Parts: sequence; structure tokens; C-alpha cells
Amino acid sequence: MKRRDFIAMTGAAALMPLMAKAAAPLKFTPGLVEEQLAAGKTVFVDFYTEWCSTCRAQGRAIEALRQEDPAYDKNMVFVKVDWDVHAGSELSRKHKIPRRSTLIVLRGQNELGRIVAGTSKADIKALMDLGLAGA
Repeated sequence: MKRRDFIAMTGAAALMPLMAKAAAPLKFTPGLVEEQLAAGKTVFVDFYTEWCSTCRAQGRAIEALRQEDPAYDKNMVFVKVDWDVHAGSELSRKHKIPRRSTLIVLRGQNELGRIVAGTSKADIKALMDLGLAGA
């Protein structure tokens, strides 16, 4: 193997993790979740705020899990709902969302599971796995 081929292959291998990055979650707009559910999708909804440290910890765990297993992105739609803006939304009222840092997984008319203020990666993985099982 020539040196320049080795350097090129090493550089390409170093970029692979960056290329595998999960797609950005959808930003909530009224009707978005209902539209995705009507299309037969499983929806993972993250009620967050920018200033919430619990929300940031949840977000890091969610993104790490999505990076580790592409099946999550293949089988679920991820939606982020800014609690400061949409706390009074129909979606929040319908699902009785008590606060920011609430994660729920929806399929059809059913809530498959939820976590309120939990940051355990294992618990978040279990919730995401419910979404895979429901897909």
C-alpha cells in the first residue's frame, strides 16, 4: 500500500463517525405530531427548554442512542417541543404534559411510554426501545 493511499484511507475513516450523524429532530409546529401519527409513524416527543440542565442531559442521551443505533431514526420521528413556547399547546394539554424535561413515545392513538425529568441513559433507551417495538 502506498503512503498516500494509507493517508487518504485513514482520513476517510476518521470522518465516518461525522457522516453517520443522526438527522436533526423536527421542530414542533401545531399539527405536526398529529400529522406524523396519521401517517402511521411512531413519534418520540421531547418537551424541553434551552435553559434546562435536565433537558440538556436528556438530549445528550437521546443523541448518543440515535448515533449508536440507526434503527431509531429509521423507525421513529423525533420531535422537539420548546416548553417555553408551547406549554399551553393542544398537544401538551391532550397528553397532560406536566413540565419541561418530559419525553413521550406515541403510536396511533396510544402513548407507549413516558419519562418525566429522568436522565438515565438506560431508562431513555428503554423508552426508545418501546418506540421500536411499537413501530
